[in-house]
Amino acid sequence: MPIRQSVCIPMVNRDQIPLDVFVREAAGIGYRAVEVWGRDETFTELAGLCRRYGLAISQFSGHDSLANGLNNPAEHARIEAELRESIDFAARHGVPGVICFSGNRRAGQSEEEAIEATVQGFRRVAPYAEEKGVNLNLELLNTLVDHPGYQNDHSAWGLEVCRRVGSPRVKLLYDIYHMQIMEGNLIQTIRENIGWIGHFHTAGVPGRGDIDETQEINYRAVCQAISDAGYAYYVAHEYRPRGEVFASLRKAFEICDV
Repeated sequence: MPIRQSVCIPMVNRDQIPLDVFVREAAGIGYRAVEVWGRDETFTELAGLCRRYGLAISQFSGHDSLANGLNNPAEHARIEAELRESIDFAARHGVPGVICFSGNRRAGQSEEEAIEATVQGFRRVAPYAEEKGVNLNLELLNTLVDHPGYQNDHSAWGLEVCRRVGSPRVKLLYDIYHMQIMEGNLIQTIRENIGWIGHFHTAGVPGRGDIDETQEINYRAVCQAISDAGYAYYVAHEYRPRGEVFASLRKAFEICDV
């Protein structure tokens, strides 16, 4: 299947380009969607611009916070309420998925206990996500460079959570940048687990810059593997352009246009 590419506005738009200009230019390049992290006062404007230029909104964060997440049973009631609100919002705006977080490792909690706590947290809200047709995408992050302490830092951990929950709406946000840092073996992992992946992020390694020939990941090959696997959701660019934003986004689009 052709790769449907998206742009993570908060990360890529470092120059604070006006929203209407950014969305128009992204659509002109060929992008199918944009992504944001939150639902602030600009979301309504963004939704209107996306309708005007024929783009979708591919994802936003479903709950607070990255460090205090689903591995903490004491937070489950709060997270469930926030996710239900986010699921409703996503369904209303045609957003296919929302980001979820494991939280940071907790003193005295084993990996097994953390996995089971995360599973139970998801089970509180997964039936509602199924009813509304919205994916809950558990984000993978690296702990070596960017997010020390975060629990879901290897694909095996997140996959175990997804399998135990057993819902078609609980999936992984497979961040290619983060997983290259933590474990490599990107293409094989993607091929073997594509059914559990609800969203992809990209960025260059090292440095989280452009995904071009200046970094170590062969994004053309990775995207070809994603396409060959029949992936139906979005691949979103979440990197910091070194130069002019739209020139960088054109090159990223061409690399991943398979």
